[in-house]
Amino acid sequence: MNPKVDFFFDKAKQWQKEFEKLRAIALNTGLDEELKWGCPCYTYHGKNIFLIHGFKEYCALLFFKGALLSDSHSILIHQSENVQAARQIRFTELKEIVDLEKIITTYLFEALEVEKSGIKVEMKETKQFEMPEEFKNKLDENSALKDAFENLTPGRQRAYLLYFSSAKQAKTRASRIEKYIPDILIGKGLND
Repeated sequence: MNPKVDFFFDKAKQWQKEFEKLRAIALNTGLDEELKWGCPCYTYHGKNIFLIHGFKEYCALLFFKGALLSDSHSILIHQSENVQAARQIRFTELKEIVDLEKIITTYLFEALEVEKSGIKVEMKETKQFEMPEEFKNKLDENSALKDAFENLTPGRQRAYLLYFSSAKQAKTRASRIEKYIPDILIGKGLND
């Protein structure tokens, strides 16, 4: 138990009992408890295995390499098509956690074994992400923009591509692209 993590549990207004139960289960794994991204994160030799987090509608365990788990009980949730590796088990009440405690424990130890094995999730390369036609045209028209975009880190490139592509209307895509051209030109990411 890491005292630095206590504040997460102490400040929780929603999911207090659920978080406490998930923490008790997590601590039984023998993993290190750390605070990352403002959430309790459980690590093995510095590698992230899973974390506990909460949202308005649910609280969850998030497995960093969840895509590699067998999910024999079909309880893992793939949050969105853009999330490649992580998977969640979501809960809306304490009873669900209590009822699934043995299964949750099995998943936690499987996640640890996946990490120990060294297996990696095969991630899509940036070039495999959809590039909206509007952005492709801008890159073709402006070599400085193209160079600046290519010099961004792969993660920053993906963030822009996902954000631009998520707009349903061409007008919205074009507006988003125009808004972020200055940031791309100076090497900033979408969320910098």
